[in-house]
This record gives sequence, structure tokens and C-alpha cells, in this order.
Amino acid sequence: MRIATFNINGIKARHAALTDWLDEANPDVVLLQEIKSVDENFPRELFEDRGYNVETHGQKSFNGVAILSKLPLEDVTRGLPGDETDEQARWIEATVVGNHTAVRICGLYLPNGNPAPGPKYDYKLAWMERLRHRAKDLMDMEEPALMAGDYNIIPQAEDAAKPDSWREDALFRLDSRDAYRRVLNLGFTEAFRSRHPEPEQYSFWDYQAGAWQRNNGIRIDHILMTPQCADLMVDVGIEKELRGREKPSDHVPVWVELDA
Repeated sequence: MRIATFNINGIKARHAALTDWLDEANPDVVLLQEIKSVDENFPRELFEDRGYNVETHGQKSFNGVAILSKLPLEDVTRGLPGDETDEQARWIEATVVGNHTAVRICGLYLPNGNPAPGPKYDYKLAWMERLRHRAKDLMDMEEPALMAGDYNIIPQAEDAAKPDSWREDALFRLDSRDAYRRVLNLGFTEAFRSRHPEPEQYSFWDYQAGAWQRNNGIRIDHILMTPQCADLMVDVGIEKELRGREKPSDHVPVWVELDA
């Protein structure tokens, strides 16, 4: 079972880039972020025609998450628990039924938080505390589960080409990284770094100032797995070359393959 996370940065603008990649890579499950579309306007037929079940949690013009799955989906839920007043579409989860076992998958688009400090940063940290509570519940289930998406967190200095330029940014401030670490320390395995400790491994390059051409990137798209899920991991990777294509997203897919 190959599960990928991909911040597509607008399904209307990037649907061709997304479908081209789907046709080439043929992932079983894709967790999308920043679809920037309400549910009724999401072009689901593009993906259903390719054999995918489609579940969305959309929002007009920004945010929005979705699941595409060639495998059966059960018990789909939308919205991160803990704040019934939160109207931002940033969380979707479902159980994927594999050939050997079922996996609970959670797709997330964590708040950016800039400018920091400020109300947007306060929202980010509060959202991350809610994430920690949901993560603990997943851990307590003692079943294969993962949380994947655009975390808007640069975990460590080696996850940025120029870490000093990010020191006061909400993605790299110490409070942000501490909040991420509190989630990780519940017992999760961060899929990519568990296999690839080498530097210069990024998943995002800004559109500005030739960031892609100079490999001035950051790694902010992560897959966190429970121990039961980590035991199933076969391989993991980043599809870097997609960033160099025509009309790309500023993110690229990150994927994990599970023996599930």
C-alpha cells in the first residue's frame, strides 16, 4: 500500500499536474492539502475515472483537504476534534482497508502561523495542542495509523537550506518545534527521517527568488506513524523532480509504502 501526501496548492490550478503524477506513480492513497475548493466544486470525476474513491473536506478559496483512495474507505470523519468553533478545513481521516490489514489515515494541513507572534501564531499552537490530543488517542488504539500532510513545521536545522533565515518564522520558532516534538514523542516514527538522515532533503521550494533553481528548500511535509504502522513500512521517499515541471505546486509528494 503506497500512501502519499501532496499539498497541491489549488486543485483548479494544478489538476493537470496532479493527474499526470497519479498516472505515472499510481499511488494507492493520496492525502491532498490546499485544495482551495468547496466540496461540490471539487473535480471528483477526474479521480473517480482513475479508480479512486474521493472524500473531501473543502473550504472556499483556501485550505481544504481530501483523500483519494483506490482501496475501500471506512469511517470517514472531518475536522480536528477539540474546538467546535473552528471552521477551517484542515483535517480529514478515514480507515483504509488493505489486503492484509486496515490503516487509519489522517490528512492534515497545519496552520502556517505567520506573522509570529500574533493571533495566527496563537491559533497554530492551539491547533497543535489539539493535534497532540488526537495523536494520543491514535496511539492508545494500538493499531496501524498515520498522520500525514503539510505540517508547516521545519523540525530541525538540516531540514532547511538556510536555517538562520527561518529562526523567527512560525515554521521554525522554538515553540513550534517543541509542539511538534511533543506529538512525535508520544511514540510516533517520522517516516522519511527514519530512513534518510542525509541533508538537503526538501519538500517545498518557494516560487520566489529562484528557490528551486538554487535548491533553497525546506522539509515541511511529514508522515508520522504509530509503532504498529512503522512495523509495516517498506520504503519512503520524496518526489523531488515534480517541482521542476510546468506549473508545479510549490510542494512535492512525500510517500510511504506499507506492507498492508
